Amino acid sequence: MIPQNLMYNLMEILKLSSQKLRLAYVFLLFLGGCSLFNPYIDRRRNPGVADINKLYSGPSTPQNPVICYNGLITDDNELQKMADAECVKQGTGTKAEFVKKTHLDGKLLLPSHAHYTCVKNQK
Repeated sequence: MIPQNLMYNLMEILKLSSQKLRLAYVFLLFLGGCSLFNPYIDRRRNPGVADINKLYSGPSTPQNPVICYNGLITDDNELQKMADAECVKQGTGTKAEFVKKTHLDGKLLLPSHAHYTCVKNQK
């Protein structure tokens, strides 16, 4: 048997209009979504693979970092800093050189990719 107050609360939720439900959805998206817009290195791996040539299944490799980002929020300088840091972290170069950008091939909130290649500084 369902308690009376639980049944009443359920009925009140069902009375919400679609506009109020959309507003609640947007609120929840922003409440938990601050990190949804942060750019990240798109590095996907095949688990359990011993061969280094088959380890990475995504577009990003240690020598060629690819960053997923939202162009309305993230600027090119931030992307360059992230790519430089990734090259140093992986030990594949001292800086990253920009290769290309692709659009509408990522996630819904981060629809773009910036492709880089790691190079060593010539001194």
